[in-house]
Amino acid sequence: MQRANLVVAGLFITGTLASAAPGRAQTTVGADLGLFSSYVWRGLSLTNKPVAQPDVYVTIPAGNASITAGGWANFDLGKYDNPSDISESGGTSAFNFAEFDPWLEVGIPVGKATLTPGITAYIYPNSAGLTSDFNTVEVYLKTALDAPLSPKLNVYYDVDKVKGLYAEGSISHSLAASEKVSINLGALVGVNAGQGASTNAGETANFADDGFTHFDLSAGVPFTAGALSFTPALHLVIPIDDATKITKFDATTGLPVTKDAKLWGGVSIAWSKEYGAAPATDEAK
Repeated sequence: MQRANLVVAGLFITGTLASAAPGRAQTTVGADLGLFSSYVWRGLSLTNKPVAQPDVYVTIPAGNASITAGGWANFDLGKYDNPSDISESGGTSAFNFAEFDPWLEVGIPVGKATLTPGITAYIYPNSAGLTSDFNTVEVYLKTALDAPLSPKLNVYYDVDKVKGLYAEGSISHSLAASEKVSINLGALVGVNAGQGASTNAGETANFADDGFTHFDLSAGVPFTAGALSFTPALHLVIPIDDATKITKFDATTGLPVTKDAKLWGGVSIAWSKEYGAAPATDEAK
């Protein structure tokens, strides 16, 4: 989740959606850690050096739905001492706590779909780069359909500093490379409606113009090791909006340097554990 230096801005948001049968409800506690070559959010390059992105959450069953609360953070791992660098935290030191996003969402199964309304805050604790002046709040609705290619549509609306809508649609497919290895392929497109440059006092912007923002093509290879699951992944971003094309700044002129394609990747490490009522046995039925 997350904001840009030039324009500002989750979510990657991680959540566990579950439908709980009576007498079998379980609470899930989980933690994720993303280690990536850079911080790319909605096509925007928020850093151009490696980052660490931890996320912790708890999911509580609520009838046929589930409530998930969590906290996500971004750490700039390197010191940004080159004028061409893009740093969310201002680049004043290595391993800098750059962003914190508390979030809350509800997963509601509806037939073959899952609807997930939620809210997240964007908090920037530094005195350089993105500061508290850019703190904002966003509400969203995610829709996932149990169908071929697993189509998803996510709609986000910033209700505070940006006051605009962003939406993204995606599809994914898993290919079996062997009996134990699969390759997850994904394609995503982003659309901006109202989060472009604003002349209103106090408002900020995420993108340059309304319309398509970017395409993201991805490939990941998930595997497990003990209680942990790992997903190395690679993303190819095809920028459309002028803001998503920026990858660094010219060290001499200070002007943005743009590219028509950019590659980034890393690995996600996940752990979760369930607590509460165990599945009913034949004797208990």
